[in-house]
Amino acid sequence: MGEFEPIIAAMAGGILPALAWLWFWRREDSVHPEPRRLIALAFLAGMVAVGIVIPLEKMAQTLISDQSLWIPAALGVTTLTFIVWSALEEIVKFVMAKLTVLRRREDDEPIDPVIYMVTVALGFAAAENTLFLLSPLSGNTVLQTILTGNLRFVGATLLHVLSSAVIGVFLALSFYKSRSAKRWYVLMGVILASLLHSTFNFLILNTPESHLMRTFGLVWIGLIALLAVLEYIKRIHPVVKQKLWRF
Repeated sequence: MGEFEPIIAAMAGGILPALAWLWFWRREDSVHPEPRRLIALAFLAGMVAVGIVIPLEKMAQTLISDQSLWIPAALGVTTLTFIVWSALEEIVKFVMAKLTVLRRREDDEPIDPVIYMVTVALGFAAAENTLFLLSPLSGNTVLQTILTGNLRFVGATLLHVLSSAVIGVFLALSFYKSRSAKRWYVLMGVILASLLHSTFNFLILNTPESHLMRTFGLVWIGLIALLAVLEYIKRIHPVVKQKLWRF
């Protein structure tokens, strides 16, 4: 049993915090909550997305490295890699949500796609954090790993939630619009989420430990703004065209 303890501890350390955040975000949809089976499906879809993203990111890194001579110096290989990785993660999370829960009849009000996208993001973060905790199995404990990662460990979860929620917000804003309009909204949401993700990811990984709180302060401001936007989304209703009767 002893050899499985680090794996169990890593899974608990990666999944339990994500489930706690999931409980918090589900309260935003307390009036007409989504079925638990679909929430569980979305969470699982986010976890599976990690297994899809990792090989794609490795392929992207190889391609970028091979074409490094053609990359403008002002951009740089590292910055471009962060942008591509962030875009891949946001696209895959959205595709997984689309394939599993966003086409369901239960997705029947504007707040629903936001909840589903956040749930997928939390599943993604849970799997990603579990892998992060498993990486130093030779020697260090899970607790030591978390302490070594410091705020970066916590920040990854918040960043996934915020960036994927941006896509959910654009889906919500286009909920009662035409199909062509929805496509444009989705495109804008994915682009904005990718830029947001890559910017904060770059800052989190390159900011000195002593200044990390400033970066996470911006993430928290983004989450507070998101909560305010959700209050607006809850008030979105379809436009009912009334017929004018002529007498």
